[in-house]
Amino acid sequence: MSKTQENLKTAFAGESQANQKYRAFAKIAEKEGFPNIAQLFITAAEAERIHAEGHLSALDGIGSTVENIKAAIAGETYEYTEMYPPMLKEAEDENHKAKRMFGYAAKAEEVHAKLYKMALEAAGQGKDLEGVEIYLCPVCGNIEFKKPSENCPICGTLASRYVKV
Repeated sequence: MSKTQENLKTAFAGESQANQKYRAFAKIAEKEGFPNIAQLFITAAEAERIHAEGHLSALDGIGSTVENIKAAIAGETYEYTEMYPPMLKEAEDENHKAKRMFGYAAKAEEVHAKLYKMALEAAGQGKDLEGVEIYLCPVCGNIEFKKPSENCPICGTLASRYVKV
């Protein structure tokens, strides 16, 4: 791998993290009564997203929808099978508060991989997903393809708290 490719991967990771960090900062600023500072954070987060997407493009990391779904399945599968299990174990061993979100994330990533497999089957036939309404659990990141009638199976959040996307 060339030095420029390594630099692009580092830059992509940094810009992606800044995007998420600034979004989190914006929520706090809004909650504390600083709407214009919140807007600054949101705008800067979007700028960081633009940078990250440019770096990903330069890495040839964006393909066709089918290629992108395959990459998403690989990423989600890696997260729930290899990345999160040892992180969860270490957090549990240390009784660290991170164990909660590591556990939620591992389970949610497995659901995401399953849903992406459904999307791959549809896209492979030249079709879009049909008859789905996408709902997101705001606590653990679980995704449902229909309006939830029961509490989240991962974290127990009330079905009424799910956000329709």
